This record gives sequence, C-alpha cells and structure tokens, in this order.
Amino acid sequence: MTTPLLETIELESAANPTAAVIWLHGLGADGGDFVPIVKELDLDGCAPIRFIFPTAPTMPVTINGGYVMRAWYDIVAPSLVVNEDETGLRASQHAIEQLIAREIARGIPAERIVLAGFSQGCAMTLHTGLRYPHKLAGLLCLSGYLPLRSLIAAERNPANQHTPILMAHGNADGVVAPIRAEQSRDVLTGLGYQIDWRTYPMPHSVCPEEVSDIGHWLQQVLPSAPSAGN
Repeated sequence: MTTPLLETIELESAANPTAAVIWLHGLGADGGDFVPIVKELDLDGCAPIRFIFPTAPTMPVTINGGYVMRAWYDIVAPSLVVNEDETGLRASQHAIEQLIAREIARGIPAERIVLAGFSQGCAMTLHTGLRYPHKLAGLLCLSGYLPLRSLIAAERNPANQHTPILMAHGNADGVVAPIRAEQSRDVLTGLGYQIDWRTYPMPHSVCPEEVSDIGHWLQQVLPSAPSAGN
C-alpha cells in the first residue's frame, strides 16, 4: 500500500525547472524553516530549480521527554548514536524516496536532484542518498551526522559512490557535537567517498559564509547546461 506523500512547500528559482532540491528540516521544525534561504542563495549559472521543503510527521521524541513534535526519527540520547531508531529512519527514507519519485515523474531525472538537510534532515540526506539506487546530483549535509554508520558499508548503493557530498558544520555546535560529524566524515572517506568538508565559527545554525558556499556548490552540481556525463 502506498503511503501518502509528505506535505511540502515548493518554490521555483525560474520557470520550467529542470533540476530539484529536496531540503529536509531539523528536529522540531517544519517545511517552512529553510524557505527563506532560497532568496539568499546565489544561483547564477544554475539550472532553473524547484526547491521542495517537506514537513516531517509528528512523533514522541524520547530525548525531549516524549514530547510530540516534528521529527524524522526518534532520538534517545544526546550522543545520537545510542539505540538508534532504525524503524523511524527507514520509514522516513521511504517517504523521501517517494518525493524523489514524484520529481522523476514530473520530468526531472534523478541525476538532476539534490538531497539537502539540516541536523536530523542532514542525517536523513546521508541515510537515504547513500542507499538510493540511482545517481543523484549531490548531497548537501548541514550540521548533522551519518546515522546507522555500522550498516552503511553493507547497505550503500554504488550508484552514488561518486556523487558530490558537501558536509558543513559549526565548530561551536552544542546540539550535534563536531566530533560526531567528523566521525561521519571519516567513515565516508574510509569508504572512498569524496567529501567537501567545511567548518564555520557558529553554533547549531547557518551563517552567511555557509550560505555563500552552498550557492557556489549548487552552481557546480546543478549547472544550467549539464555536462555530457549527467
């Protein structure tokens, strides 16, 4: 049985988009959280992009005393890697794959789709993108980490072995400790992934320099004239 698509907000950088960015929010936020960032991005030279901002379902979150909030999966402990919610991660993976499938059905091929996310959304970007069976344009991973990292070597799909991955993190992040992101980076580089690693003097947030870097990266992975290999 097909589950309903996630609720989304959509913006287009220009008419007739030929590329898409599916941008996943963090714990307790919603699809509107990163909508304002679009107007701050320098997309000069990019293809017309459809930005899709889904909203996660609600669930009790253990680390927050069981309070019901928007979340892609449950979190049990501040370390983030104790008793990980594999069931929740895989359910959200399926929901995100449905959004990718909708973009493909609307005429945008997988290799012109970027998965992006912040915090929990970053975790879902890595979890989903590295397992996805068709090449994606890129994975934009902000202030997050790789969940279920002991399983990735066995479960990853070779389709995205060479997909561009930008990982960005604040060196004063008190929510997702920098060491957690560094360990994730090291696991991925050990598996042969090429990681574009950036750090910024900021807490668990975004900053202007990072926004500038994201725009430049999108210009590289979603150019207006795709290379012959895309």
